Amino acid sequence: MVTWTLIIINILVFVLQTWLFDTNFFDLYFSLNLLFFEENFFWQLLSSMFLHGNFTHLALNMIVLFGFGRILESHMGSVSFALLYFVGGLITSLLSAFYLLFAFEFLGQKIFLVGASGAICVLMGFYAFLDKNSTKGLVVAILLMSFLPLFMGINVAWYGHIFGFMSGYILAFLRRKR
Repeated sequence: MVTWTLIIINILVFVLQTWLFDTNFFDLYFSLNLLFFEENFFWQLLSSMFLHGNFTHLALNMIVLFGFGRILESHMGSVSFALLYFVGGLITSLLSAFYLLFAFEFLGQKIFLVGASGAICVLMGFYAFLDKNSTKGLVVAILLMSFLPLFMGINVAWYGHIFGFMSGYILAFLRRKR
């Protein structure tokens, strides 16, 4: 149920972002960007997880969310799954925010980060810890989805994918220890 709710929210936000409001307004105030640091726009850690750059970005993220979300939600239960998604997503956003600051300070890049992929990669990392047979394949998948588009000239938040996967793996490890 949580998986479907997340998918519906992402679709509704995309409709609002694309057709009802000015995309530039959404990007400035709700994507993760330097205003997080400069103006204390702390909500961007969460709001950026529901914005997407285009329909293909949304569709690909929702397909992967559906696949891993169904499995993990049925395994963990809805409440634990929701906590994993949001806590892991927020951790990933926070780590990504510091990458954005680094990219601005040292590379001169102003990045506006959008997408659910960081939180979805948390799910993939968590699953990789639970199912050791899939770990290598999921690591390869994360690396391919993070770096292959860059070689094709497509801008991808590779750091968000990596931070998300690592966060999910660590959260699964900590859950097991508990």
